[in-house]
Amino acid sequence: MPVKKSSGDTWILLIGIFKLVKGLALLIAGFGLLRLLHRDVEVVVRHWVNVLRVDPDNRHIHKALTKVFNVTPKQLRELSVGTFIYGGIFLTEAAGLLTRRHWAEYMTLISTALFLPLEFWEMHLHFTMLKLAVTLVNLAIVWYLAARLKRR
Repeated sequence: MPVKKSSGDTWILLIGIFKLVKGLALLIAGFGLLRLLHRDVEVVVRHWVNVLRVDPDNRHIHKALTKVFNVTPKQLRELSVGTFIYGGIFLTEAAGLLTRRHWAEYMTLISTALFLPLEFWEMHLHFTMLKLAVTLVNLAIVWYLAARLKRR
């Protein structure tokens, strides 16, 4: 007899996919940061500015470029390590949720809730619609998992 999936399983699956996408994106970013370690960051960034046809005279782009050009190799290493750790957490959550492990619901609830204050602070400093959307999704995940775990 086939096992009937509840709508809760669908939400857990969607949360797992969301965490998987975020984790993979962070791994890709981490490898990208490592590739910059032994290269001239300014040359690489200027190349991508030209390829993407971004206006370097735009005040926001110019401000970002100034920060990027001042990054030290030590900072690149630290940033890549942090990116890999954060990505690893997301991938662990995703693997647990996609295989329907009960521990993954607790882990996802706790880690997502712990990062919410940082997300609010980051939005306070530099508001974007993308940050708002991700924060709202994470709030919904925390609410859903807390309600689901409380019902058990």
